[in-house]
Amino acid sequence: MTRRALPVLIALLPTAAVAQPAVDHHQHLFSPALASLINGTPISAAELVQYLDEAGIKRAVVLSTAYSFSNPTRKVPNDAELVRADNDWTAEQVARYPDRLIGFCGINPLKDYALGELARCAKIPALARGVKLHFGNSFVEYHNPQHIEQVKRVFRAANGYGMAIVVHMRANTSQKMGREEALVFLNELLPAAPDVTVQIAHMGGAGGVEPTIFDEVLGVFVEAIEKADPRTKNLWFDVTSVAANLTPANAARIVERIRQLGVQRILFGSDAPTPNNLPRLTWAAFRKLPLTDAEFRTIENNVAPYVR
Repeated sequence: MTRRALPVLIALLPTAAVAQPAVDHHQHLFSPALASLINGTPISAAELVQYLDEAGIKRAVVLSTAYSFSNPTRKVPNDAELVRADNDWTAEQVARYPDRLIGFCGINPLKDYALGELARCAKIPALARGVKLHFGNSFVEYHNPQHIEQVKRVFRAANGYGMAIVVHMRANTSQKMGREEALVFLNELLPAAPDVTVQIAHMGGAGGVEPTIFDEVLGVFVEAIEKADPRTKNLWFDVTSVAANLTPANAARIVERIRQLGVQRILFGSDAPTPNNLPRLTWAAFRKLPLTDAEFRTIENNVAPYVR
């Protein structure tokens, strides 16, 4: 064989395909009403399924962002009606692709209608598997006993309905978030939902590597998991938005925490499929972390109990 022919032969050889995650555990759609509220662009279920196909991902969990209408800074009149309508819109969209999409209800746990809306969602097949709570968007304060009691009520109710909980536990960025706040979550909130999956979004933060989150907040959970604390038996973490534009040091920090939490607890997620954040792009970014092939395979195949 000539040296000139060798590159041609190599080019013709089959290449090893990069495996894709079985499920994107953290996705959003934007209704026309919500897109108008946030000055964004509507995202439909049909568009999301197309993006999943491009990424080779079979299924996705669609977390309703209806709670956005009850963000206290927006001061939206008749927010209860708009939250209900947006949850219904999400349910209708998800129901079009029952083999591909799983819907979660979205509520602000501090609203007086939260429990009623959760009960209503529990009766809607396309939303009955779970609820999404966003502490930052809802302005939940960890050191406000009334807030924590209201969130506990929602946790208890979701547990009673058998609904998983996906929670953006990071408080509003104007508030401190460290070890004390993580202990409130572990000691007060997790015991209120002992029988259902609790999935902590963004590995406890709001995207990227925030030092106090990765050092203090995740440190609380690592300690509890290492002690086989029963409160962590149904605890999972999604890696949504943590792997973009990383320095080598931050990439190493993420990997360290993934291993300490346990790769078997880590779920892939990619967040709303905006042009710069499509599932294929977020998975490619995640694949750049210095994990082993075996660790990537485990995370690719991890499927939360509420999906099975």
